[in-house]
Amino acid sequence: MEIRVDDRQVFVYTAAHAFEATRPSIVWVHGAGLDHSWWALQSRYFAYHGWNVLAVDLPGHGRSAGPAIAGIEAQAEWVLRLMDAVGLQQAAVVGHSMGSLIALACAARAPDRIRALALLGTAFPMQVSAAFLAAAKANAVDAFDMETIWGHAPEVPFASNPNPGMWMYGDTLARLSRLAPGVLHTDLQSCNDYQGGLTAAAQIRCPTLLIAGERDMMTPPKASATLAQSIAGVQVVRLAQSGHSMMAEAPDAILDALIKFLTPLA
Repeated sequence: MEIRVDDRQVFVYTAAHAFEATRPSIVWVHGAGLDHSWWALQSRYFAYHGWNVLAVDLPGHGRSAGPAIAGIEAQAEWVLRLMDAVGLQQAAVVGHSMGSLIALACAARAPDRIRALALLGTAFPMQVSAAFLAAAKANAVDAFDMETIWGHAPEVPFASNPNPGMWMYGDTLARLSRLAPGVLHTDLQSCNDYQGGLTAAAQIRCPTLLIAGERDMMTPPKASATLAQSIAGVQVVRLAQSGHSMMAEAPDAILDALIKFLTPLA
């Protein structure tokens, strides 16, 4: 569906289900340079099992108008305004990579509104290399290649895709190629500059799930360990064969983990 936030057009994927205030809700927040379609399998499942799903295209991404928002805290505030725009008082928030930092900041900023938190492919600090930032700032194709190659487990180019007929590298490159100039750099700089991760983590009181890919080169499990230790009662799931693009590399395992975590909260 299309809504307006801050007087700009925003696209939110609902799996063709109307929003019903009596249902439990999940807001899905994608990572740097990506869009709502990253959550296709997981969001559809929950939509057909009694949940409102709001898989958002952040400003400047997918079908949402720009410009992109700089800063994790500012993006978290925007997500809360999006919830206001659809009349959503409480929701679980599921975020991947940059989206995991946004979700974390949402839960710290508005603890009464976030029922549960799932952080996928997360780390703190979420540092981005100087070469990656420079390529993204120059809108060079090298930046797309870096995100695509580093964003998947090393064996991906040689293995089959869990989704028949799909090419994981090509799928990611197609999403990135649709970005307006500067959007990827804004996202990466936001991740690199975010300093509030441990402070936010210490404030979390809602049920929290952290999912890490053992083959993740961008946010390896050791980079999320300190964050996990700072969140009271966090549940941790580690996927042995997955890299950073876990929704594509291990879609069923991600869905299973989310079902186990979120279903008791419905």
